[in-house]
Amino acid sequence: MINLEDIRKPVSREMKEFDSRFKSEVSSNIPLLTMVTRFVLRRKGKQMRPLFVFLSSRLIGEITESTYTAASLVELMHTATLVHDDVVDESNERRGAFSVNAIWKSKVAVLFGDYFVAQGLLLAVERKNYDLLEIVSNASREMSEGELLQIQKSRSLNIDMETYYDVIRKKTASLIASCTACGAKAAGATPEVVDRVYQMGIQIGMAFQIKDDLFDFQPHGAIGKPTGNDIKDKKFTLPLIYALNKAEPSRRKAIIRKIKNGNRSQHVVNEVVQFVNEMGGIDFANYKMQEYKSAAMKILHSFPDSPSRNSLRDLVEFTVSRKK
Repeated sequence: MINLEDIRKPVSREMKEFDSRFKSEVSSNIPLLTMVTRFVLRRKGKQMRPLFVFLSSRLIGEITESTYTAASLVELMHTATLVHDDVVDESNERRGAFSVNAIWKSKVAVLFGDYFVAQGLLLAVERKNYDLLEIVSNASREMSEGELLQIQKSRSLNIDMETYYDVIRKKTASLIASCTACGAKAAGATPEVVDRVYQMGIQIGMAFQIKDDLFDFQPHGAIGKPTGNDIKDKKFTLPLIYALNKAEPSRRKAIIRKIKNGNRSQHVVNEVVQFVNEMGGIDFANYKMQEYKSAAMKILHSFPDSPSRNSLRDLVEFTVSRKK
């Protein structure tokens, strides 16, 4: 059984050092900001993105001061994005707990996210890591484009498979790719190697998001029923898009109508999940996830064997086998 503690071993000392530095980098003399920051850091999750940065640096060479800057820059940007997403989605929950938006409302949540973005920009500029700033800024732009594209398509309840892949490449894969690329760049990789590691990150990110999409259709919690949050929010993900494409026009229209008028009903969720299963949407999404994983592994194995390469391999496996 793959676990994150084993995966972290080649960079465990550096990850502990990063934790300490990060807390210092986000400190403030504004009491409200300090309170929100502590709340967020207590629920920091798996820290997979900084882990991608450190393992990618070690894959190429040595971990440097620039590696720590890259990890902080990515984590600041990622945290800001999560907080802003909860405002956009009007979500009161994040990782099973109240969101910043739920406790302090949208104005504080937006300003807190802005503060983290500004801290990331300042870190990179103060340390003259302009190349890292360029990589992460490009990812930030793509994430915004992806979110807006998804909103545009969700309003019309019409998203094709090509658009879906474009959305998740921008929304999710671009940030993971910035982690791997920044890690490589910080270790002194050539532009060709940075691009190769970036492409690996894109493949990992695509697999990561499809795995997230699949959670919506799987039994969850004590009631053992799919959460169907994406369905309730009228977000069209890969399993549903594939199923709709396979269905006869009349059934396709009926399912879309149910999603449109479902009013977040669990009955509608169950019906849509059954439809997606019948049409092979789950199987197809699993197949595509494994395809992206294999593409990432192919790039990864073009690098020499090492403990960091093994950990990256296991981290990719963890990405597609995680339970939440």
